Amino acid sequence: MHMNYITTTQLRTDSPRLIEALLAGRSIDLIHRSKMVGEIRPKKQDPTVMTKKSIQELMSLSKKMNLPKLSYKERDKRYRAHLMKKYGKSLS
Repeated sequence: MHMNYITTTQLRTDSPRLIEALLAGRSIDLIHRSKMVGEIRPKKQDPTVMTKKSIQELMSLSKKMNLPKLSYKERDKRYRAHLMKKYGKSLS
């Protein structure tokens, strides 16, 4: 069924059809007391794809930031110090 509008009462009962319409990319008008109060439309999803160019740009940015090289032991030490500062000694 092609859904152009939905009432606020139908939001509870026809939610599967609403979701189906949104997944199909259609927008639906929301009706409340015989007045159109809004529009429900699907969220636009732009997938981010990592390409060789974007990876190289990321690597060049990390080199520019000149971050210190940390061993796992040093990372753990800094992480535990952060947890102690944030939560106190009650952390086990």
